Amino acid sequence: MGSQRFTGRVALITGGGTGIGAAAARRIVSEGGQVVVTGRREGPISEVARETGGAWLAGDAADADHLAKAVALARSRFGGLDILVCNAATEVFAPVTEMVLDAWHRTMAVNLDGPMLAAKVAIPAMIARGGGAVVLVSSLAALQAVPASGAYMASKAALMGLNRSLALDYGPYGIRSNVVCPAFVPTEMTDRTMAVVAGMKGVTVPEVVTAIAATYPLRRVGRPEEIASVIAFLASDDAAFVTGISVSADGGAGIVDPAVLA
Repeated sequence: MGSQRFTGRVALITGGGTGIGAAAARRIVSEGGQVVVTGRREGPISEVARETGGAWLAGDAADADHLAKAVALARSRFGGLDILVCNAATEVFAPVTEMVLDAWHRTMAVNLDGPMLAAKVAIPAMIARGGGAVVLVSSLAALQAVPASGAYMASKAALMGLNRSLALDYGPYGIRSNVVCPAFVPTEMTDRTMAVVAGMKGVTVPEVVTAIAATYPLRRVGRPEEIASVIAFLASDDAAFVTGISVSADGGAGIVDPAVLA
């Protein structure tokens, strides 16, 4: 029998219909937990909920009312909330001089306002259960520059400040907060990113992915399930004395000096 670290625990996962969010939902349930998954599209989140025996709620990750309803669903369906995983994200490709302000604001709304609003409604529910864990899914792009991605980079970097604030302010109430920073992992969003990059470079998407993997010490890109393993660790009691940190799950990409690859 595998680990049952999440027996009796309930997790809310934003952006839980595909990719890393769906993998996190499956991982938590495989270890005895229960999940509420949210996302914009009913199809993917309802399928993940069906597969895991969880609950689902379609809506906008930047909508405060939607997030409050998701927490209320966790309480009514499963009796409370212990874990918040903020995975929902969006991106816009433009250098700052070409940035459309509405696109900038939307990126910030989903990637930064959404996690703040989710924490705002989830933390009181977790405190009512004696404590809990927040995991914010950032990106290696928070630590390294990516062309034409100022809005995405800024929003993901800002999560690190939000994380430290949550860890400091709510640690006395038994709440831990941590960040995971994945490098490239095939998901619906990164597929769109790779298509844009491939178009800019005049190559195919597989060629872009191969080139990225060649720069990583492990010589491969990640898998959603591998990031879910890090999320599960940070959300579990195995990380009971871990809070306020950022964990890079990047195949070693963050340690490489670009000059070596030039």
